[in-house]
Amino acid sequence: MVRFENVGMRYGLGPEVLRDISFSLEKGSFHLLTGPSGSGKTSLLKLIYLAERPSRGAISMFGRDIASTPRDELPALRHRIGVVFQDFRLLDHLTVFENVSLPRLVTGEDESHFRAEVEELLLWVGLGNRLNAKPATLSGGEKQRVAIARAVVAKPELLLADEPTGNVDPEIGARIIRLFIELNRLGTCVMIATHDQRILERLPSTRIFRLGEGRLTTGVAHDHLLSEVKRA
Repeated sequence: MVRFENVGMRYGLGPEVLRDISFSLEKGSFHLLTGPSGSGKTSLLKLIYLAERPSRGAISMFGRDIASTPRDELPALRHRIGVVFQDFRLLDHLTVFENVSLPRLVTGEDESHFRAEVEELLLWVGLGNRLNAKPATLSGGEKQRVAIARAVVAKPELLLADEPTGNVDPEIGARIIRLFIELNRLGTCVMIATHDQRILERLPSTRIFRLGEGRLTTGVAHDHLLSEVKRA
């Protein structure tokens, strides 16, 4: 589904923030991405959801070589990806229901086909009574849950989530992770960038990518937890 081969990335003329990154994501796999602040996690996610281009190396998405894919064909690839952004990126003039419905509406689907599904999803993330609210009236945690619902509503082939539990209480955080697990069981490849130790504890056998000084190493969440305990 996703393949990186010796990928490097820099912003402008600055130093590389990612160096010699190589990995692959298979359909139906589940991954965690960790690393200290400034290690390049958000930059890596941007490359995966095609918001940035690498400075070197090769990236293929859904069997397509990105370097040779015309720019006007990239939006069709992006529609196959659900993304939970740290800054939410909600549209202020739309209601909660309308924001979450956007991925279905842009494909031309009639609202009658998905209204009940969107309402059920918002109920699951604790926003069943906020369907008609505008983003300006929401707390940070509520905005984050709207962004998560929007990312998963179209059942994307690939889901990327940047600190999805950062602004929510433990109960809602557990619900969100269960939602991601269920989506994964339906065939979606999931990658979560997180500092949240609770996620690592809930997913102890999950494959983990760790970024440090722009380089990527791999392992499993259980081993990562053990190393954190030893350092403590």
